[in-house]
Amino acid sequence: MNYPFGDEFLQELPLILAGPLLQHTEPETVTVWVALKRPCEVLLRVYETANDGALIANCLFEGKRSTFALGESLHIVAVTAESAGKYLLISDRIYAYDLQFIEESSQTEQTLAQALCSHRFPNVNISYFAHQKPTFALPPNDLKDLQIVHGSCRKPHGDGFDALPILDCLIEKAANQPRKRPHQLFLTGDQIYGDDVADPLLWVSSQLGDALLGWEERLPFVQQTATDASYYTPKQLLPGHRAEVATNQAGFTAGLHNKTAKVNSHLLSLGEYYASYLLAWSPVCWPTSFPKGREVMDGHRVSRCWDKEVRDMRQFIHTLWKVRRALANIPMYSIFDDHDVSDDWNLNQAWCLRVLGRPLGRRTVQNALLAYAVFQAWGNTPKQFTGGQPGEKLLQAAEKWSASQGMDAVAGDAIARYLGMPPINPSTGLPEFIQYGSVLVLDRDSEALTWHYTVRSFCHEVIVLDTRTWRGYPADQKPIAPPMLLSPQAFGQQLSQPLEQATHKPKGRSQMQATFVIAPTNLFGLKVIDWIHHWHLQREKVYGVDVGDAWNINYEALAKFLTTLFEQRQQVIVLSGDIHYSSVVRLSYSKTSSGSQTNSVLVQLTASPFKNEETITQIIHTRLKQWLLPEKSRHWIGWSNSPYMVEISPNKSRRNYLSPRQPEWNGVMEWIPRKITQTADFGNNMAWLMTSKQQAKNKKWIWLQYLTFWKLSWFQDGREVIGLNNLALVQFEIDNNNSHKVIQDLYWFSTWYPTQIVYSRFESQLSDSKLKIKN
Repeated sequence: MNYPFGDEFLQELPLILAGPLLQHTEPETVTVWVALKRPCEVLLRVYETANDGALIANCLFEGKRSTFALGESLHIVAVTAESAGKYLLISDRIYAYDLQFIEESSQTEQTLAQALCSHRFPNVNISYFAHQKPTFALPPNDLKDLQIVHGSCRKPHGDGFDALPILDCLIEKAANQPRKRPHQLFLTGDQIYGDDVADPLLWVSSQLGDALLGWEERLPFVQQTATDASYYTPKQLLPGHRAEVATNQAGFTAGLHNKTAKVNSHLLSLGEYYASYLLAWSPVCWPTSFPKGREVMDGHRVSRCWDKEVRDMRQFIHTLWKVRRALANIPMYSIFDDHDVSDDWNLNQAWCLRVLGRPLGRRTVQNALLAYAVFQAWGNTPKQFTGGQPGEKLLQAAEKWSASQGMDAVAGDAIARYLGMPPINPSTGLPEFIQYGSVLVLDRDSEALTWHYTVRSFCHEVIVLDTRTWRGYPADQKPIAPPMLLSPQAFGQQLSQPLEQATHKPKGRSQMQATFVIAPTNLFGLKVIDWIHHWHLQREKVYGVDVGDAWNINYEALAKFLTTLFEQRQQVIVLSGDIHYSSVVRLSYSKTSSGSQTNSVLVQLTASPFKNEETITQIIHTRLKQWLLPEKSRHWIGWSNSPYMVEISPNKSRRNYLSPRQPEWNGVMEWIPRKITQTADFGNNMAWLMTSKQQAKNKKWIWLQYLTFWKLSWFQDGREVIGLNNLALVQFEIDNNNSHKVIQDLYWFSTWYPTQIVYSRFESQLSDSKLKIKN
């Protein structure tokens, strides 16, 4: 097998391997993340602009920081420019930023334009203006002008076109309009896939990872006999041949129940996880050519599969330049879900015992979390990575780990500690749990990073939940029992405290007009999925369909979630992903206390996937779903003290469901219908979308368009969900009566010819004109 990632390949790359990514941005600070191939000190300057962003004016902020050496050819930094107290960024303005790079060894300087380019990449454009600098606009003072983009689940070889490049179109059409261009991007999970990896993608990730690290990781194995190897390197674990290792040595569950294809090329090493992020966000590190399937795979079927996956990834690579430009020009925030590590990550107590109790499973989870910390969490919460904080200590330990080629046990232990990996019981070899009341929670060091965070702006707040590492596993039930996605302690830290903090208005901020909560997995989903989950739970087959990841499989946790929210807010918008279809659901909540009634509203906006549509989601996208299995409103009664809720049938008396306690609240959930599909303003300008081979293929089969009626617009115009790859834009409408409406426009690629970018609009009324915060 030919390995193209040698010294010559690295020399041809520009200084910047990925980025710049604009990340946590506030009136006082701006953070930009970048990955380089050589160590540098990076200087960030933030500028005000004139003439609607076209002219660069005064420098307002400045900051610098040196890169951290995660590998011989992988040096990463998130540099923050801060206000010196003289100036704060304001809304309704376009700002620009620039980077300068001073190489550590030679002290030579490179501008951003120079660092982006090389002989292989002579022209790189990451700006929408002639001055070639990235730009951004802060969220507005008025909710009616707010534009938020969100989405999830982006698998490079997934079916369909990648929807994330649509973000570039949205920014480009309004780049000089600070009130109309998107203000924030939230990635709500599965930014990469540790499992379900295409064989050619693992082939690239494994070699690229080792090349960037400059060493090969020794992955620990359990020796069954004295002659068995105690470790393997990534290159020894070939693409398409990792199922047994991933399932039995690491303990991962994605390959159970005859689904070995999901783990045949599972990521395992630190270099592979690092490389996956670089390949997801930038075209720079992709090879120019791939071997043919017959050259690397044994067997006709797997060879053809390899070639198909290569074609899928070439299409993915073809539009990465638009993704790169977009991510440089909008503040990006993210949170993990399971596939950022592996399918079913921390699903239940049984998974934790099975995976974290095995050396290879534990190492892989640690590798995935370290990559997430460096490539995502650093930019989400840069203050955690400043001097003396756990994040900086983690980066220092990662440097030592890489410098020792993975042999420094002290550095490895420090990495585990700062990542919040649970300690291992020396007697059992299993992870430690701490009991809080009736639930067990994975133990962690007091200095461990926190993955949840809150973003506040002039008119809104976004509370981002970590529903993976703070789960509450029932102590008195079987290990496969569905958990609370937030343990009681986590509810206080992640939800109650941020909600209470917003009652104290930050200096210079207007009254909070909207509260968003990001819950990576859904509160409410399709009724048929609930049936499937309960059916599998009764048969104790929980891994195949992720039983335990949805909030409404554990009514105690869901009731506590709703009660906690509505104690502080009367209108809440939940952003969610995960399930490979998009929709809008509205819950009307009514609580009776001391003879008075309080009404509240929760609107769940789901956006998934960016790139991972499936046959079943393609079907429910159409009118067929509403004809055969339409969604109906659902009703619950519940209690706030010792939170719990019960779904009731509207055809039966509520007395049939009553406990000795009278219900304290009731809720009605309804599905918001999608409106008639419209073509986007930029929807016909599609020259950038397809490779030349894809365009030729489309023209060759154009005559089939009239035979495939299910691809025509009238049939694709379903009313409940979007089941194709999509991206969501959230905005608000306020009428003359000061009545608020939240709108989610879901952009997707038409299935009919010629391909267009179209959007489906969902509108949900918010009952009160202003957000009410109770003291």
